[in-house]
Amino acid sequence: MNKRELLTNTNTQLKIYKKGEETIIKYSIIIPAFNEATRILLTLQRITDYFTESGESFEIIVVDDGSTDSTADIVRRFSVSKDNIQYHTYISNRGKGFAVRLGVEKARGVFILISDADLSSPIEELKKLTAFIDTGYDIAIGSRGLSESSILKYQPFYRRTMGKIFNLFVRLFVLKGIRDTQCGFKVFTSSAAKKIFQRCRIDGFSFDVEALFIAEHILKFKTKEVPIRWINSDGSRVNPIRHSSQMLRDLFVIRWNHFKGCYNT
Repeated sequence: MNKRELLTNTNTQLKIYKKGEETIIKYSIIIPAFNEATRILLTLQRITDYFTESGESFEIIVVDDGSTDSTADIVRRFSVSKDNIQYHTYISNRGKGFAVRLGVEKARGVFILISDADLSSPIEELKKLTAFIDTGYDIAIGSRGLSESSILKYQPFYRRTMGKIFNLFVRLFVLKGIRDTQCGFKVFTSSAAKKIFQRCRIDGFSFDVEALFIAEHILKFKTKEVPIRWINSDGSRVNPIRHSSQMLRDLFVIRWNHFKGCYNT
């Protein structure tokens, strides 16, 4: 990325907790955002309230993927009186995968949560995922595809169909054991996230599949798929025609990259 293109507004004095003599940030919450002016403020407030009530140390990292609305102004105003918000942006829209990679690079928490800006998976579901991290898993991913999952508001029929077809191709060609790779609520240990995302190459919506493929097939990390509560939020950025074809193409790109050894270093 052209460094002149990257603009940052980072508050570096973060809320912390002590573990022995070390000073540690427990959670980094990465939120990739593109034209999220109508809902980013509520999301930031809900996450802040949740961790303030729990007393656990955290930072929020918003990566603005070239928004053209007032997302930047809203995040900056929210962060003025707070010391644990990072905001990063760049000039042009690069894709959700690109935004997440930048967020992971900047994250300093012991656990890294990647969450959609609409919080379709409520922040309270975090504990369901970290419970498995505590038992030795490197990655825990929220899933809408398990029988125990609680879908309180469904996506439109065409999007559910599109998702099922995509996941079928994922299981056929890339990842056999995961029912839902695309739910925007995933927790990684910091070590796992850093190693995975520095190898990732896909900028678009298929970045989840690539990251999980690298985790399983290259780095041999342990991943747990966890049923969660999920509430569809209107205003998806996924175009059912353009992005669907691109995501299917990316599955073959992942396999080709693996064949060439691109993910090994």
